[in-house]
Amino acid sequence: MRSRLLSTLSGLLLALAATTLAVAPGAQAATPLDTAANALREGPVYVAPGAAAQLSAADAKALTKKIEDAGKPVFVAVLPKNADFPADGLLSTLRAKTGVTGLYAVRLGDGFNAGADPSVLPKQAVANLTASVKPAGGATDAATQLNSFVDDALEQSRGSAPASWDPGASNGSSVGGLITLGAVVAAGGAGAFALVRRNRQKRAAQERVALEKLRVVVDEDITAFGEALDRLDFHPGEPGADDAMRGDYEQALDAYEKAKSAMASAMKPDDVRGVTEALQDGRYSLAVLAARRTGGEIPARRPPCFFDPRHGPSTADATWAPPGGAVREVPVCAADAARLADGQDPMTRTVETADGRRPYWEAGPAYGPWAGGYYGGGILPGLLVGTMLGSMLSTPAYADTGAGGYDGGDFSGSDFNPGDFGGGGDFGGGGGFDGGGGGF
Repeated sequence: MRSRLLSTLSGLLLALAATTLAVAPGAQAATPLDTAANALREGPVYVAPGAAAQLSAADAKALTKKIEDAGKPVFVAVLPKNADFPADGLLSTLRAKTGVTGLYAVRLGDGFNAGADPSVLPKQAVANLTASVKPAGGATDAATQLNSFVDDALEQSRGSAPASWDPGASNGSSVGGLITLGAVVAAGGAGAFALVRRNRQKRAAQERVALEKLRVVVDEDITAFGEALDRLDFHPGEPGADDAMRGDYEQALDAYEKAKSAMASAMKPDDVRGVTEALQDGRYSLAVLAARRTGGEIPARRPPCFFDPRHGPSTADATWAPPGGAVREVPVCAADAARLADGQDPMTRTVETADGRRPYWEAGPAYGPWAGGYYGGGILPGLLVGTMLGSMLSTPAYADTGAGGYDGGDFSGSDFNPGDFGGGGDFGGGGGFDGGGGGF
């Protein structure tokens, strides 16, 4: 952690110093792309002077407010198609010059493409979002295209807005940004540390909000498991009870207490994973106990029912597809297997969202740790491919346990892998973007 912080501070100071020198007497003049990068450090939307006819000042201001209100590291640049902004390598160059981990969308003339650091949005998700806003029959106006892209991107992107953004700053102005950056450099390491600390405090606040949202769902799960224990009507000293049964019962009780304790001490959303892992262990112990009491076969250890983990361990796999999605096999309980076989909808776990109650896989990345505890071993992204939650769980950040790397909104400078940055593919009227095989 200390080395990462020092690296972040060092990169931040070097970048800020370079920005200040760009306007110092005798220094090399900043390029148009430098100007764009400087502006994006100060706000999420930049419209180059030569592209002002594409996106009005009012539309740019509204787009800026939308992104700032969401607090996500989403950057938008509207640029003219000329020699100042060569298409080849434009995305990765803009990302390197801006130096902030995030999702970058560029409207170059009538063409459009986007790229993202994988900790913010996986490459395939970027490609899907980009394709969804490229009209089949030709160009579309910038305001419609960019707002459509940003609306979807804000729902799916991870991380928080960079601390350098000033919500009150005007769009596209680099002068105020340069003054601010110069002041930070003059303040030295203390100013840079304050900038990084502010960013981390903002992320911590967002994590607290996400945790409270999860707490409602997890508390429902814990209560449901406690009720299952109450309905069990098992007594360790009852006739026919043996040590194996008593052991199963003790394991279920221990899992219940572990889940309650883990939730009470949870400090961030990732801590919820341990709670649902404990609940899954407890439900399996109850299933084993039930089999022993009836003389049945001990069930194999399987994931919980995909549609609602409160249904208990699954008993089979069934084919299912989300609306508009591809068919895949999911683990299901006996009741949901029967419902699917009869052509009925399964009993799906829904959670509260801004659009009302929706299935958990349509509720966004906040529910990743909750679902991950139930469906460990990396199986969940495959089950949810093509859904909002699935696109987030397929990121390297989901597989990472938290060691190293930059989160969305972190200042990383040029410390990123250009090969992982992108996903837009062909765009506009043809051609490629960043190595796609042509021009914008």
